[in-house]
Amino acid sequence: MKKKTIFAIAIPVALIVALVIYSALSGKEKEIVLETEVEQGRFDISVMVTGELQAIRETEIKAPSQLRSRNLRIRSVKIQDLIPEGTVVDSGQWVATLDRSEADNSLKDILDNLEQKESEYMRVKLDTTMQLRELRDELFNLRFAMEEAEITLEQSKFEPPAAIRQAEIELEKAKRAFDQASKNYGLKVSQAKANMREAEINMARDQRSKEEMEAVLQKFDIYAPSSGMVIYKKDWSGEKRTAGSEINTWDLAVATLPDLSTMISMTYVNEIDISKLKRGQKVDIGVDAFPEKEFTGEVVEVANIGQQLPNTDAKVFEVKIELNERDTILRPSMTTSNMVITQVLDSVLFIPLEATHANDSLTFVYTRDGRKQVVVLGESNENHIVVDMGLKKGEKLYLSNPENPENFKYAGLELMEEIQRRKAEEEQQRKEMQEQMNRPRQPRNFQGGPPQGGAAGANATRTTE
Repeated sequence: MKKKTIFAIAIPVALIVALVIYSALSGKEKEIVLETEVEQGRFDISVMVTGELQAIRETEIKAPSQLRSRNLRIRSVKIQDLIPEGTVVDSGQWVATLDRSEADNSLKDILDNLEQKESEYMRVKLDTTMQLRELRDELFNLRFAMEEAEITLEQSKFEPPAAIRQAEIELEKAKRAFDQASKNYGLKVSQAKANMREAEINMARDQRSKEEMEAVLQKFDIYAPSSGMVIYKKDWSGEKRTAGSEINTWDLAVATLPDLSTMISMTYVNEIDISKLKRGQKVDIGVDAFPEKEFTGEVVEVANIGQQLPNTDAKVFEVKIELNERDTILRPSMTTSNMVITQVLDSVLFIPLEATHANDSLTFVYTRDGRKQVVVLGESNENHIVVDMGLKKGEKLYLSNPENPENFKYAGLELMEEIQRRKAEEEQQRKEMQEQMNRPRQPRNFQGGPPQGGAAGANATRTTE
C-alpha cells in the first residue's frame, strides 16, 4: 500500500520537474539570436517558375480518318474503353475502343435511306418502262394511221378533186401526228434516262455510305501505330481524353506516344517577369515526383504574345525549356520547378534577405557592433540580396531583431539620398511598364491551364515597425 502511495506521488512530481526544465530550456532558446556575415562572390539572379514536362515529338493514336467523310454524317464519337495512361505498348497493340452507338444509329439511317432509294429506283424503272411502252404503242398506231392515209390517197385518184384533196389533208395530218409522236418519244426516252440516272446516283451514294460505315465500324478498335508509352491526349480546354470523352471529327487523336528522348518543360510566366527571360538562359530543373534528382536545361522559346488567364486580368507568356539530360524516370505531365538564371553578377556583396529591415523611408541592417546601418540594396534572388552601398565584406549582422533594438543607433544616413533616387527611378519604370501593359492588345483566348505557380525572387524586404 505504501509503495503504491509513493509511486502515485512520484509521478506528478516528475512531471512538474520536467515541465520546469522544459520551460527553462525554452526560455533560453528564445534568447538565441542568429547571426550572419556579409559575403562576396558570384551572385545568381533567377526567376522561379513551375512547368509541366512534355515530349518535343510524339506520334498520335487516332480514331479512323473515315469518320470525317461527309457521307457518314458523324460529328463526334465517344471513347468507350481506353488503356491506362502510362502503359508501354508494342506496335499493333490494342489501345482504345470507340462507342458504336452513334455509328450504329447512323448505319441504320443509311440502310433505311438505301432501302428507300432502291424502292424509288425500282418505281422509276417500272414507271418508265410502262410509260415508254404506251408511247411506243401510240407511235405504232400513228404509223398505221399514216399508212392507211397513204392507201386512201392512192385509191382516191379517180375520185373528184375534192375527195382527192380531202385524202391529201388526212395524209398530211397523219404524217404530222406521227412526226410529233416520234419527237415526243425521243424526249420521253431522254427524260426517262435522266430520271433513272438520278435514282441510280442516289442509290449508289447511299450504297457507298453503307459500305463506308461498315468499313469504319471495323476500325472502332484502335491499335498503336508504333511502340511507346501511352499518354492521354488533351483537348482544346486542356482536359485529358479518357473513357467517356467525346472526339470531334476535326481532332481524332485519342492518345499519343511521346518520344521521351527529348523533353521540354512547358511553363507560363507572368508579364512582370517575362522581360527577364531570353533564349539561351540556363535553367536548374527539379522534378516534384523525384526531389532528389537534379536536371539542367535551357530556355529555347519565349512567346512574344501573352495569353489572358480566364476570369482574371492577369496575362501569362508561354516559355519552353528544353532538358539537357535523358532519364527513364521522366514522364510527360510531371510537374517541374524551374529556376531560370536570368543574370550572373561577379564579385558582389550580398546578405540573406532575412537580415534586411525597412521603415517608411530607408532600409537597414543590425550590425553586430551595435549599429542600425543604412544600406543601398540591389538585385535579389530567392534567399539573398545584393548590397551596393553601406557594408563591407565580413561584417557581422543579426538575422533577426536583436535584444533591445532601440539601443542601436543609425549609421550611414548620408545614403538616404541615393535610396530616394533609386526609389524614384523604380517608380518611373513601374509606371512605364504599367502603361505598356495597359495598351490595347489583340484578344486571344487562353486554352489549356498553365501550371500553378509563378516567379520568385522579387526585391522584397521584411518590414520592421
